Amino acid sequence: MSTPTVTVAESVVEAGAFAGRDVTVRSSAVLDLNAVRVRLMSNMEDFPGFSYFADFAEPDAAADYEVVCVDLDRDPYDVSLLEAAADRTFRSKRFRTGFYLVHFFGDPAYLITRGNRFHVFGRRLEKTVWPYFVKHILTMYAADHGFVHLKAAGFAHPDGTGTLLLGRQGGGKTVFLAQACAGGADFLANTHTLVKDGVAHGVHSAMRVRSDDCFRDIIERRNLTPHIESGDYVASPYELFDGRTVKQAAVRNIVIADFDPRRPQGLEPVSDQATTAFLEQFSSAVTMYGLKDDLYTHCGNDLDHYTRTYEHMREQATRLVSGARCFRANVDMLDESVRDAVLSTLAAA
Repeated sequence: MSTPTVTVAESVVEAGAFAGRDVTVRSSAVLDLNAVRVRLMSNMEDFPGFSYFADFAEPDAAADYEVVCVDLDRDPYDVSLLEAAADRTFRSKRFRTGFYLVHFFGDPAYLITRGNRFHVFGRRLEKTVWPYFVKHILTMYAADHGFVHLKAAGFAHPDGTGTLLLGRQGGGKTVFLAQACAGGADFLANTHTLVKDGVAHGVHSAMRVRSDDCFRDIIERRNLTPHIESGDYVASPYELFDGRTVKQAAVRNIVIADFDPRRPQGLEPVSDQATTAFLEQFSSAVTMYGLKDDLYTHCGNDLDHYTRTYEHMREQATRLVSGARCFRANVDMLDESVRDAVLSTLAAA
């Protein structure tokens, strides 16, 4: 894990033409999201948005995208100018109502896009960085470069091949991932994965964990600091898993984590058709995060371009499923004997 570099000397992002004055940048870092890099900037000295990330490039590294977060309590701007300059897109209109994405809300914000640079003016803008911008950027990058963006965790086996974890909310993906890593696997991703031609490229993000049977020992051993608002703990995968991480892996298995102690336990095969249907509803970023309007805008509001792009994503997902072994897991990974048996099955040729 590398530490983000916060600028000491102030710099400026030109925004006067549409905001009435330029942006004074007081903190900046280049986020390394594996396949894509994002320069995150803020007019705040200690911007909380950096805490979501685990990997940072050198401060002068080239970035594919830029996000400029301007807190209106730190520097005042003429809201009427921001309103006039804001994007005329579905997402920008949602931002102006204080609704960012899915179940993320906050103060009204003004989204102004200029090429691959996103300017957002508002308050508590860390609520937009991980909830919206990361998801948007990864999905649009996937669309432009032939990937499919999945909400999926993952780990790598000793031979370097990988297992992707899908699942409903509360289905046990994080526990499965953590216990797999405790059993000798290498961390690949916790939430976001880009897949192309059967190879998964994981995003290493900070993880929010609870002091429960799964993470209590790690929290105490690492002396992690509680999150100031939630009482959970935020840590990088490098801290949680002793640095055992990989950036990519050819996908050998797809596991639908579906833990429910009231039902019969076991790891059972699932058909390609069932796995594909589940993936489309519970893992496809476009579906999961409600990004269909964003993707349509990204495709220039061109129906043919949009349908070709989305169909290519579906083809990548179908190819992924057909090239992997697919399972449904209702297993107690906190039981070491069960965990070892599951990992042995998944690692088997």
